[in-house]
Amino acid sequence: MSAAPPTVVVTGISGNLGRALAKQLHVEARVVGVDRRPLRDRPRDVEHLQVDVRKARVEEAFRRRQVDALIHLGIMHDPRMPFTEAHSFNVLGTRKILDLCVRHGVRKVVVLSSANVYGPRPDNSNFLAEETPLMAADRFSDVRDLIEVDMYAQSFVWRHPEVETVILRPVNIVGPTVRNAPSNYLRLARPLTVMGFDPMIQLIHEEDVARALVLALRPGVRGVFNVTGPGEVPLSAVLRELGRSAIPVPQQLLRPALRRLFRAGLSSFPAGELDHLQYLCVVDGTRAVREMGWSPRFTLRETIRSVLG
Repeated sequence: MSAAPPTVVVTGISGNLGRALAKQLHVEARVVGVDRRPLRDRPRDVEHLQVDVRKARVEEAFRRRQVDALIHLGIMHDPRMPFTEAHSFNVLGTRKILDLCVRHGVRKVVVLSSANVYGPRPDNSNFLAEETPLMAADRFSDVRDLIEVDMYAQSFVWRHPEVETVILRPVNIVGPTVRNAPSNYLRLARPLTVMGFDPMIQLIHEEDVARALVLALRPGVRGVFNVTGPGEVPLSAVLRELGRSAIPVPQQLLRPALRRLFRAGLSSFPAGELDHLQYLCVVDGTRAVREMGWSPRFTLRETIRSVLG
């Protein structure tokens, strides 16, 4: 008699990455999605509990069944959201869902973070390792929630050694359904660049990120892992591949202009994101290759062109 498939709770399943993950994961696990948004186009065998992760009712996802693993994607990235609401959802929601894992004996936890927690900085070296301090908030305060979630997950590792905890920090996620700052920028017909700067950047396809999340569920995998795509490339080369005509602007003019446009609601690109067009934030992904057996399936060209849909 074959063993029953594991039960995996996925928070944030209604987002684009969550739906991509569900399509990969449901063929080998019983998937229970948790999200306050409705879940579109879900496979028939995927359950969905439509609830805010901060609410008491979220415990139903754990109480009704023996949960083997949790994949936590339930983090909001909206620079226009009031700080108190974003902090409550991201940080308090993460604490609640991890506490439920301990209470209900979940043996595996995977938390999605981002390589952007290191921050693009003028003094960064190439290929930052997982031990690099998380300094992104020094220059761009909007990422402080993500850093706090990452650091709380790291403390969870040490406080609960009985739980195999994995923290994944993928590089810039792009893809046909992704609507984050990197993808939106690369879709611009005439993107602005910072005159005199052409940083190396790393991109990863959304479906490759979903594969990495599934891979992190393997027994014995634990710890913090940078997850890289198919290589590094100058920003100018990415724009050429997409056929974009960049407009170089001096930094001393571009930053205040972006700040005014964002405040007026005329741009979705916060001025703090400008550092990504100037400075390095290139990470070393060899630990994931060595310990997880990680390798991306999408080529560099396929990854870049995925933003075109």
